[in-house]
Amino acid sequence: MSAEKTDPAAYQNSKGEFSDVSDHDGESVQRPTPHTLQRKLKNRHIAMISIGGVIGTGLFVGTANSLTYGGPVGLLLGYMVMGSIVYSVMITLGEMIAFLPIPGGHIKLAERFVDPAFSFAMGWNYWYNWTIVSPLLTLLVLLAELSAAALLMNYWNKTVNDSVWVVMCLIVVLTINMLGAGAYGEAEFIFASIKVITITGLIILGIVIDLGGGPNHDRIGFRYWKNPGPFVQYQGIQGTKGRFLGFWAVLTQAAFSFIGTEIVAIAAGEAKNPRRTLPKAIRRVYIRILLFYIGGTLVIGLLVPSNNPDLTLKSGTAESPFVIAIETAGIKSLPSIINACLLTSAWSASSSDLYTASRAIYGLAAAGNAPKIFLRVTRSGLPYVAVLFCAAFSLLAFMAVSAGAGSVFDWFSNMTAVAGLMTWFGISVTYLRFYKGMQVQGIDRKTLPYYTNLQPYAAWWGVVSTITVCFFSGWSVFLRGNWSTATFMTNYILLITWPIMYIGARFYYRTKPVAAEDMDFKSDLAEIAADTYDEPPPKNKMEAFWQWLVSIATAVDNF
Repeated sequence: MSAEKTDPAAYQNSKGEFSDVSDHDGESVQRPTPHTLQRKLKNRHIAMISIGGVIGTGLFVGTANSLTYGGPVGLLLGYMVMGSIVYSVMITLGEMIAFLPIPGGHIKLAERFVDPAFSFAMGWNYWYNWTIVSPLLTLLVLLAELSAAALLMNYWNKTVNDSVWVVMCLIVVLTINMLGAGAYGEAEFIFASIKVITITGLIILGIVIDLGGGPNHDRIGFRYWKNPGPFVQYQGIQGTKGRFLGFWAVLTQAAFSFIGTEIVAIAAGEAKNPRRTLPKAIRRVYIRILLFYIGGTLVIGLLVPSNNPDLTLKSGTAESPFVIAIETAGIKSLPSIINACLLTSAWSASSSDLYTASRAIYGLAAAGNAPKIFLRVTRSGLPYVAVLFCAAFSLLAFMAVSAGAGSVFDWFSNMTAVAGLMTWFGISVTYLRFYKGMQVQGIDRKTLPYYTNLQPYAAWWGVVSTITVCFFSGWSVFLRGNWSTATFMTNYILLITWPIMYIGARFYYRTKPVAAEDMDFKSDLAEIAADTYDEPPPKNKMEAFWQWLVSIATAVDNF
């Protein structure tokens, strides 16, 4: 039986069976049902999470390897290409999640619009993207950030065992997440603000240094684009082939830097006033891509030569390219301050990683693809079983102590990049089915809270580009004399397990793809409408400043 045709516009003002009694803050007082997540993330939380929440060590530290692989131009081009992929995926995701901001995010959307088996494969891939791949013990994002924290701490003190820094970071991350979504939102607002201020200040400082404004008054300009050159001949391979391979080597690390942009979808289930806040958050994604990543990599390529020996992460310590540039310019005290800011970045990204992993497995349990015990929540809406379970895998970050933090960071980042790309692939496929369902059921996309005229072309670019980068991510092992079993496994194991999980789930659960005419565009709309309200006027100067800042960002978006 086909689903009832639904016009989303009919639900934008309707409150359905839910009352929309509001308190003096303009927030709905509709009581959540027992044992569910609660909407505690405010507009400013979602806004800052979308702009800077998952900016982490991929940008601040991981760009060091990318510069050595691709040179300044290869680095910039790699991030530009990956930025176009990320933007396409985010506007693709934004259209769906602004319409249906439900717990489980894109994992639950895949169940509705593609196939429950596809949701199974996508959900478990997303979970171990943020936690661990077992039984290979190849660790992912959360562990990468913890390992990076150890790298950054070694900048000051190389005598203290790395395990001390890992424990310290674990305590901070677990405490934040056990205090609930509200505390996570406040912590991320502070941490993300520090990161945004830091990267903006570094870009401005980098331009000043490049123009000769540092203590040594050395005007660098485009010197390093000429010598050692704009590209690196990858592993000594000469000619166009070597330069192209160097550029391609940047793509996987660039993907690692961008991983987590889609966290807005996972947070949607706990966002207040989601129909209003999520479209604004999606529209701000370009700020993160253009200013932080493209601007940051451009400045890095200007300030640090690609053959600088301090760029390598193999020694067990790490200096961000920004820190290297500041030291070279003769600024004495600032490197330690910057490194401290980068450390808070690692803590922030780790906190976001644990939050995402716990909500991902909660979404899996809600879809029936994980044990129901992960649905247990406290009265305040904290999925404590999911948080503790995912946090337990963080202990594997102690691998950094025995294997060398720099090497472990490389292992983690490769694995994370491929897992994240597969998630983006799944999001893009889900949207194409969502788009088809809208057409078949006669729903006008212009009535949605957020839509773009770039569809479905952006979604197709997401599908083709992500699978292409994944397929060629480990190409270097096929060069003569360069075989590495570890590199091959970390780059291709997830590409192999995804179809295995999907096909296995299809046979085990005996599911089939959801037909376009049967797609459910109606469930949850009444509850979502009940949580929609007009933003209240500011109660103090701080709130007035924040609303002004948001209005400026919105005006820029519209421009």
